[in-house]
Amino acid sequence: MAEERRGAWFGFGFCGFGQALGSGRGRQVHSPEPLRAPGAGLDVCRVSASWSYTAFVTRGGGQVELSGFTVGAAGGCRDAWASEELLVVLRTGPGPGAGTELQAWAPGSALRGEPLWAQTVPEAEREDGPGGDETQAGPLPLLPCARAYVSPRPPFYRPLAPTLRARRLELGAEHALLLDAAGQVFSWGGGRHGQLGHGTLEAEPEPRLLQALQGLTMAEVAAGGWHSLCVSEAGDIYIWGWNESGQLALPTKSLAEDGKTTAEASGLNEDGSEVKRVAGGEDGAPAPFIAVQPFPALLDLPLGSDAVKASCGSRHTAVVTRTGELYTWGWGEKPQGPVERMAKQLISL
Repeated sequence: MAEERRGAWFGFGFCGFGQALGSGRGRQVHSPEPLRAPGAGLDVCRVSASWSYTAFVTRGGGQVELSGFTVGAAGGCRDAWASEELLVVLRTGPGPGAGTELQAWAPGSALRGEPLWAQTVPEAEREDGPGGDETQAGPLPLLPCARAYVSPRPPFYRPLAPTLRARRLELGAEHALLLDAAGQVFSWGGGRHGQLGHGTLEAEPEPRLLQALQGLTMAEVAAGGWHSLCVSEAGDIYIWGWNESGQLALPTKSLAEDGKTTAEASGLNEDGSEVKRVAGGEDGAPAPFIAVQPFPALLDLPLGSDAVKASCGSRHTAVVTRTGELYTWGWGEKPQGPVERMAKQLISL
């Protein structure tokens, strides 16, 4: 779909159900044609096309109109997102003084009866269109274009503390990391692999400030399956959590077992990291490795490179430097086993 001017839309593609694409002649519209909106004189400001139907949102009264295999209409809408499984609309809730609601409907309901679920959302930041139209709004929350998803179940919503202004949120398998507006890092959730960074293996039910990083301003956070990482404004990397596959770029059990293993012992470093020793190397001396790092550890990249971006997979880590180098470490291709040593690959950014 494309908008040429205010209210002028063009469309093309499959139109077997009367989705009002182009002129509507035949089942295929092969080149862009003026959109045949349902209803005369409708001033369309937004269009969302699914396979079998199309949702139109108009200016002024904020009417949503459905055309195609699914038909229907409803007022008080600011935005709509159409799919074969769900029709999601952002509209004014029922009753006097009601706020804005995110509502999920079964497409076949024709917007009649009750939605599958409805969730009150904060007022969307308006992006006034031509003429300062107030029905224009920011992107719908919980949508693929917003790097999230729509679920048939109601979204879980819990407000943060009033003093906590979130800048970025990262989710691991059992934990969450939050970077606030001041560059501080908070973590909560499961902690059995040290992924929270508080020096223990205990869970935290509420966001808790990482004391070990106080005084340092962070620019990036990333959460892996059971490990965590953050990058400071100065380009330093701090990493903690589970090191089973070398995802922390610290000594791993696999490296320690290069020789024949006869016994294993464990203990704690002064910083609380769980250090284990495997006996039976060439000289018989125990070879240390770190299984769990419950405190943030400063990690140096080769040549003193500064990091600017970071990302974590379930058991691997990737960092991009200021000069455009990509460093990766941790679990490699499964049949070949883990990649314990840090690998560097130059890429063109």
